[in-house]
Amino acid sequence: MIISTLRFGELNIPDDKIITMAKPVLGFEQLRQYCLIERTDCEPFLWFQSVDDPAAAFPMVNPLLFCPDYRIEVNPREIEELRIKDVKCVETYVIVTIPTDPHQMSINFQGPILINTETRLAKQLVLVNSGYNVKHHVFEEAAVDSATANELEPIESMVAV
Repeated sequence: MIISTLRFGELNIPDDKIITMAKPVLGFEQLRQYCLIERTDCEPFLWFQSVDDPAAAFPMVNPLLFCPDYRIEVNPREIEELRIKDVKCVETYVIVTIPTDPHQMSINFQGPILINTETRLAKQLVLVNSGYNVKHHVFEEAAVDSATANELEPIESMVAV
């Protein structure tokens, strides 16, 4: 399938890589199909690109990279909605917000996106009573040093994309 994107131009995405949202991203209920775009210049981040809207693309990351003890509880109804038969076939991502100043980057640990890699079904969960924040700031301004500044280079390129 050829999809048009605002950030990446036209992309040829195999049909078996299209992800259908069983429960959409909050605020984007009309968008039901996505694909994951991996770019080496943005690692460890990837893009959750809407197939339905060329302008809608969310930077995402594996939550364990920023929160090694990240754990979520998924109720049986959600497992059923995603048709999960084996938990090893589920990938978990969190949406990253990258403002013009990448030092203000935040991660939504409270709204992870689960993707069943077998069925290509996905949904955004809303974790209640989890203790996780919607806006977890990755860098505290006072804590940014020269080593951290080097780590921001790929993030800065994502802002410019």
